[in-house]
This record gives sequence, structure tokens and C-alpha cells, in this order.
Amino acid sequence: MRVTNISQTLDQWPLKQTAIVTAINWSNMSDAEGARLRALGLEEGVSVERLHKGIFGLNDPMALKVGRMKIAVRRAHALAITVEAVSE
Repeated sequence: MRVTNISQTLDQWPLKQTAIVTAINWSNMSDAEGARLRALGLEEGVSVERLHKGIFGLNDPMALKVGRMKIAVRRAHALAITVEAVSE
């Protein structure tokens, strides 16, 4: 697995495509929100995949696959997460 140079924020990442988290701007969320995301396994270097958008085509909330777990995050949090494509 190799990370490419193509990076975007997680809210703009295409559905059903795996990415690697390269940066998280923790200052864009409260300490409690950051602690919750860390407890759910969302850290730099982890593999993520956007599974679903919110209802009616909105991006809030969105379902993610983080490792083997599925979680929901708000669009505001996804804006703080930078990901890059993975080439195998």
C-alpha cells in the first residue's frame, strides 16, 4: 500500500474509495469531540472509507469505515480531516 500525493478533505472524498488520514486539525473541534473521534480510532495514518452521505444527498452526517468499524461523523469534523489516495 502506497499513499499518493492527491489529498482532499474527507467531506469531499468520493464514496466507496479507501484513503489514508494524513492530517487532522484538532483545533477545529472541541476537546470532547476530538476525544470521541480518537476513541473511535480516527487518527493520522488510519485507513478510512466514506460509505454513505446523509439523507437527501446532504453530507451531514456521513458514515465512515475506520478499520473494521463503521462510525458517523459530522461534516464539520470531516472538513478538519485531510486524506490521501491509496494505490496498491
